This record gives sequence, C-alpha cells and structure tokens, in this order.
Amino acid sequence: MARKSVTTIARSVAALALVTGLAIVTACGTDQGTQHAGGSNTSDEAIPPFAPETAEEPSASYAPEIDPSNFVKEIDNPYFPLEPGTTWVYEGRSEDGTERVEDTVLDGTKRVMGVECVVLRDRVWQNGELIEETFDWHAQDREGNVWYFGENSKELENGKVTSTKGSWEAGVDGALPGIIMPADPKVGDSYRQEYYKGEAEDMAEVVTLDGSGLNDAVSTPYDSFSKDVLVTKDWSPLEPEILEEKYYAPGIGVIGEVTATGPAEKIELVDLDKG
Repeated sequence: MARKSVTTIARSVAALALVTGLAIVTACGTDQGTQHAGGSNTSDEAIPPFAPETAEEPSASYAPEIDPSNFVKEIDNPYFPLEPGTTWVYEGRSEDGTERVEDTVLDGTKRVMGVECVVLRDRVWQNGELIEETFDWHAQDREGNVWYFGENSKELENGKVTSTKGSWEAGVDGALPGIIMPADPKVGDSYRQEYYKGEAEDMAEVVTLDGSGLNDAVSTPYDSFSKDVLVTKDWSPLEPEILEEKYYAPGIGVIGEVTATGPAEKIELVDLDKG
C-alpha cells in the first residue's frame, strides 16, 4: 500500500505557494457582499500585491446591513463552530519565544447592535506568562455566515492590565462588524472581517479548499486532516508587511496559523476539548 504524504502547516505553505502563486507575489438582512466586501484605503502606502482583493475598495463604501432578526442563536458553521464549553489549545513560536493560546467558548452572551453574540475568550501565554486576554463577540446569520462584532482586549504584564488597545465594539464610534467565516466559502471570496478605522481593519481571502496542497494531509500535533482544509490569507493595512495563512478543518475550526511574510510566527492546534 502506498505511503500517505503528510505535511505540517509550515511545509504546506510552501506547497500552496506553488498552487496559488503566493511565491511570486511575495518575492441577506445582513449583507456584506461576500465576493469583494468593503476595502480599505486607510494606509497611505501602496497596497501590496498579496493583499486580499477587497483591499482595493475604499473603506467609505463599506456599510453592512445588520438586522438582528436575521441572526440565529447557535454558531454551527463547519469551519467556525462555537459550541459553549469547547476549548482549543494552540502552541507555537514567535520571534519573542514560545506561545500558548487557549480559546474557550463561554456560556454567557453579549448583545451588540441588537444581536446576541457568542463570547469567545482568547488567552495568550508567552514564555509561560499570561500576556493577553480577549473576549471576542461572534454571531451567525440565517445564511450561515459567522460575523465578528468586536472584542474587549487586555494586554497584561505581571498580572496587571497595561493596555486595552485593539478593543472595539460594532455600532460604537463608527466601528462596523465583518464576516469572520462565509457560509459557503469559495476560492477567491474576499471579505472584511472587522472595521474600526485605525484600530481593527483585518480582511481575508479564500485561497483554497484543499489545504493539503500537493500532499494528502495537513498535520498538526493534535491530528492530521486530509479533506476540505480551508486556507485563507489574512492581511491588514495597519500592518501591510504581514501576510498570514490560516487553516480551518470542518467540524474543528482553526487548526493553525503561520506568517507567509513578515516576522516568523506559527501556532498549531495541540488539543481540543469539547466539554
């Protein structure tokens, strides 16, 4: 029997570069418009060629319509399921050392723009010290798109809050929600994930639905995933030199993240507890 070819997240980026051309460019009641939804011209610098296509559109045109009656209670999008009690654990390295990330879906909710949002607590340890705790607010519309309505973020040092930079809430001070995961992602879909001018301007584009690239599986310390691994490229005009690849497995969610340009960073799923 032929031996299966298995690749890690880091090696898969190189394989995907051959497929998507990244190696070249880097050397509805709720309606965002999933193909090219809300760009950004916040930065005075030229938009790099590897940025999601939606970056070419002016941020002034971004105006998602939010109807609270068009949202449902649960978030069961296959690529971004958020069941209360579930915890994802990631580990990896950055230029500052080792990192551990724990994402937990809490039982409570947060009402934003009239929409009842699921709360995801994100905690980050660096070299064994808790340096960040964030509460993200997500909701799913009836079509299955998962929206991102804001976050309460705290940077910590020696157990004390040193900054809340990056915090934002949709509907407050011009901030607007974005789509964190489309209902039916297709290659080339480009969308804004958030919008708070000068603070939160992430956007993404679907690169492939076959993240194994030239191999049979994408492997993490938690498991190997051989089918329907979704890969996005994520970018922000606030950090234009950085391009991230994010990997999603159906029924699991995020299984890994790695920078394709900019400072070398990588985290991979090492444990999953569904409570």
